[in-house]
Amino acid sequence: MKAKTNIEDLFKTAKENNTYLKVCAPMVRYSKVQFRTLVKSYGVDLCFTPMILADSFCQNSKARVSEFSTTTKDSPLIVQFAANNVNDFVDATQLLYPYADGVDLNCGCPQRWAMKDGYGSALLSKPELICDLVKGIRSNLPNSFSVSVKIRILKDLKRTIDMCRQMEKCGVTFLTVHGRTPTQKSGEEINADALAEVCKSVEVPIIANGGVKTLEDADRIYERVNCAGVMAASGLLTNPALFSGINITPLDCVRQWMALRDRYADRISFQVYHHHLVFMLEKIMAKQQKPIFNLLKTIDSIDEFLYNHILDKRDSGNINLSCDEFVECVFDDAIVSRHVGKCRGCSKSLYYCICSDKYDASNTDGSYFTSHVKKTACDLDYMDSVGNMFGEY
Repeated sequence: MKAKTNIEDLFKTAKENNTYLKVCAPMVRYSKVQFRTLVKSYGVDLCFTPMILADSFCQNSKARVSEFSTTTKDSPLIVQFAANNVNDFVDATQLLYPYADGVDLNCGCPQRWAMKDGYGSALLSKPELICDLVKGIRSNLPNSFSVSVKIRILKDLKRTIDMCRQMEKCGVTFLTVHGRTPTQKSGEEINADALAEVCKSVEVPIIANGGVKTLEDADRIYERVNCAGVMAASGLLTNPALFSGINITPLDCVRQWMALRDRYADRISFQVYHHHLVFMLEKIMAKQQKPIFNLLKTIDSIDEFLYNHILDKRDSGNINLSCDEFVECVFDDAIVSRHVGKCRGCSKSLYYCICSDKYDASNTDGSYFTSHVKKTACDLDYMDSVGNMFGEY
């Protein structure tokens, strides 16, 4: 078990110092351990993993390998899950408990696939289920382990506040509130007044989220809404040094990312390495350079481009990242075995199936269970089930 950080103490320390936590948002595909390592070197206090589907994580070895990795110093760390039932949420959390400092429930994703399956923003209409999910963590894991919920504000502010108060009573450590409704676009203005009302209506710390592109934006939100933390997403992708007060990605940051690639060559895909650089260099590259860089296909061609157009080979810069060792995660077989397949009748893992009392497996040839399990867990293609998504939820 790697070293732990008490998230509640993290908030207390920031408050005592009259400041706020700088937070890296959960971003699908992008807020993985290498990027978390990078942004922490530029002033980020707390990182989230990308959103992970709790049921797929429990069922699928590919999901566990592709969606979660960590290092010995990857703390403080919150794992964010999309879940729509207590069993999946609790089991997924127990699998990752040794490797994280807390778990977060996604109640903000507005994408259609998530809403259709009862994830993300769909949960905002079911506050009683959200509370059951939070209570499930509180009943099964130590109180020192953080449990939080990320929501969006509703058009009815009173309903938003009532829901936050309910979650507070259920035992959340903190809440993250995105300042837009589920139907608003990412470019629209956040409702800072609504965020301020939420912050003054509950006792637990609130992390404000939405529209943060610079440190000045973060400071402005903190002062206006009196929150305990400020979360950035796309702003950090474009400029991982955002919270250090630098408004354009510094070249040392690019060098740090290249050093991380070299250190973790077998742990970072070409796609992730390239895409992050596309974001980082957005305000650095000339307009005519961007389409050329975007079409590069190899690591070597990327490095050649960077040294020909962006970086000076003679200047090694200031590479001060601590290259931590990866933790080899071992997941509890007893928990994993509960999720070997799903029932088509109730969509739950067969271990928790509410239909099972209608069937006696000992008196059949097993055809019922064979027909109701889509595939074995290892046969599932996790990313096919998620789709080609990008976003911050």
